[in-house]
Amino acid sequence: MIDTHAHLDALAEPSEVVARARAAGVTRVVTIGTGIESCRRALDLTAHEGVYAALGIDPHQAGTEEGARAGELRTLLSHPKAVAVGEAGLDYHYGGDRKDEQRELFAAQLALAAELELPIVVHTRAANADTEALLRAHDGTVVMHCFSEPALLAAGLERGWYFSFAGNVTYPKAEPLRAAAAAVPGDRLLAETDSPYLAPQAVRGRTNEPAHVVHTLAALAAVRGDDAEELAARIDANATAAFRLP
Repeated sequence: MIDTHAHLDALAEPSEVVARARAAGVTRVVTIGTGIESCRRALDLTAHEGVYAALGIDPHQAGTEEGARAGELRTLLSHPKAVAVGEAGLDYHYGGDRKDEQRELFAAQLALAAELELPIVVHTRAANADTEALLRAHDGTVVMHCFSEPALLAAGLERGWYFSFAGNVTYPKAEPLRAAAAAVPGDRLLAETDSPYLAPQAVRGRTNEPAHVVHTLAALAAVRGDDAEELAARIDANATAAFRLP
């Protein structure tokens, strides 16, 4: 199994977290950088076997000094275990007073992903129209991280995006997310923890970590009517294709 989106640099004792993931059958993790220093820590963590990094500046930092550092990503992305740009995107739920700055930062990272021919890992919340417009102009691989905007499903299916579901798909009131997960083609489905956030229902209230992706996988298999082991293998293959993993 693979956890396609975890913030290992935000977890205490990442080495122990990786070991627990491996014991749970999660053999690969994509750890996420959300700013330049976070990206550097993510790259350090790729020293662990099976850990890869996506490097970006998240929309919450648009309009800040950190948000002006997107140009520094190019050098960091030359690392052999850097597999994607992101997370990047738009969040108008938080930071709605900086929409222009968010769009500028997202566009810069989309351009970098296109230049380097890397996938882009997208964070989007309450910004459907602008997210869709920017992504329609982008021809590269798109991974919709922690997918929570079902209104974007149709555009994503048309454009061939990957849809990654996190622990919130297991929550009792998440029927719209489960319906979206059931509608995603098998070759476009991914699973993640977004740890240390959004612990699945079975471990809700605890710090989330990559080992817990098994709960999200079980929920996805149930809603899709799939065998859990077969779905785990399918998602692992999808991630290999999306991120061009070895």
